[in-house]
Amino acid sequence: MHIALREVHDSDLAVFFRQMNDPEALRMAAFTPEDPADWDAFETHWRKIRASVDVVRTILGDGDVIGSAAVYGEPGEREVTYWVDRAYWGRGVATAALRALLAEVPDRPLYARAAADNTGSLRVLEKCGFKESAHARGFAPARGEEIDEVVLHLAG
Repeated sequence: MHIALREVHDSDLAVFFRQMNDPEALRMAAFTPEDPADWDAFETHWRKIRASVDVVRTILGDGDVIGSAAVYGEPGEREVTYWVDRAYWGRGVATAALRALLAEVPDRPLYARAAADNTGSLRVLEKCGFKESAHARGFAPARGEEIDEVVLHLAG
């Protein structure tokens, strides 16, 4: 499968919204919006993201929208995030998309966070050069409780 990144188009938002309402994906991501089914909040959030100086991309798999990837935050504290449709998990899509994003964004250091039990995401981050730097606990709206999370960094 050919993985590519491009700027987010308005038509991508409906796909992202559907992807973010997959119960299994929500549980795995853990740190999600309070109410992922609230279209107005979702649309407002994406309007702000797209108007910011952050780097936000649509992930394409053989030309189809299959997720999103972004780098956001203040210099020196910037974080990466990504979301891949569950139908594509375990196929190298997230790793390829994150590598492409990292090639596009030279800023370092970069940080990432993942639920401690999200082994797939932790593996993607490690394959892309991120190293575990801390452990924390945070409230995970998708699970309705505090959970362990891993903080990772990518040095320059």
